Amino acid sequence: MIIILVLALLIAGCSSNKAAPAGPPPNAQAAPVFVSKAVLKSVPIEIQATGNVEAYSTVAVKAQVGGELTVVDFVEGADVKKGDRLFVIDPRPYEVQLAQTKANLAQAEANLSNATQTRQRYDRLVVQGMISRQAYDNAVTQERANAAIVEAQRAQVRDAELNLEYTRLRAPRDGFMSASLVKPGALITAQQTLLTTLYSSDPMWVTFSISEDKLLELQKRLKYPPGEHPENAPPFHIRLADGTEYNFPGRLNFVDAAIDPKSGTLQVRVSVANPERFLRPGLFVRVIVPAFQNPNAIRIPQQAVQELQGLKSVYVVNNANQAEPRQIIASLRVGHDWVVDSGLSPGEKVVVEGIGKLRPGAPVKPVLAASETGPTNDSGAAPHPQTTTPADAPVAAKAPSGSG
Repeated sequence: MIIILVLALLIAGCSSNKAAPAGPPPNAQAAPVFVSKAVLKSVPIEIQATGNVEAYSTVAVKAQVGGELTVVDFVEGADVKKGDRLFVIDPRPYEVQLAQTKANLAQAEANLSNATQTRQRYDRLVVQGMISRQAYDNAVTQERANAAIVEAQRAQVRDAELNLEYTRLRAPRDGFMSASLVKPGALITAQQTLLTTLYSSDPMWVTFSISEDKLLELQKRLKYPPGEHPENAPPFHIRLADGTEYNFPGRLNFVDAAIDPKSGTLQVRVSVANPERFLRPGLFVRVIVPAFQNPNAIRIPQQAVQELQGLKSVYVVNNANQAEPRQIIASLRVGHDWVVDSGLSPGEKVVVEGIGKLRPGAPVKPVLAASETGPTNDSGAAPHPQTTTPADAPVAAKAPSGSG
């Protein structure tokens, strides 16, 4: 009987010592935290894509004639103008060829002159009946054949002149040079040996791809009257790798006709002025298209958002001044704010400082952050430091001097 009584007492003691439900103690002291209200603000929605800078014209420089390279006449990487001399191939074999063709032309012209004189004499003799009609026809035919030989020799001379001219390679357009791939003394094979590459420099092209889900937004943004050129579409903004904005906007000059079925993207290209040769082929940039203004975007400070494994959450102060964790969806960041797609309502208070000491359901004493207590400028930040006040206390339009 005594054993049974002891067991009953032990069981009663264990059941009375069971852990209470998780949560703060009933008399827990409210922790002061800084909060900010979720507000509706106009937000520019942008379409962004990674673009690749290309030269609108890339010329692989090759020689039209072969021979020994004697001169490299440009500075590697420097700007050149159309017509500037780049290379010289030994011209002596082509000078000899030109002299030979000119001599052949002179001989052909002499033969033509003799045939013409013969035909002119036969003109009189055939009328007088002193020669046969067959002899006259032969003289006419010989003159015409010699005339054709003269024309052929003149073509040979022109061909030799062109070959001699081709021994001096000149820039086909304005641009800037790559490195020379050959040095003086190298043997050049006509139309095969790559000498260097000439890149156009102004303007440059920026090519990028947009996904199907952004295509409709881009089409709405890039509307222009029928019959007008795509260059009349709104400008594109270029952002460099270090985050700075490029000085010149881009103008649309190509939209592909079809979406790539493998990647689900559409190729788009813009033309960008490059007077200082700041953009280089192969450079990666960000292309930004202001799509539209969302006047009812919910914005909260960036420091209020916690990210873990791709999920975003905030602590919201409810009507009972308790910290309540809330998962949100936010995919766009504007300045120092996140634009919330779902999970918050306008006017709700989110904790921006003191998050580390909070637990779900913990009592808090909310205090408005400095930027919430006074008028803000266009960027959403307070124009000068303001005194913070409790979130549930009325905020004066102008704090009296010396107020804490």
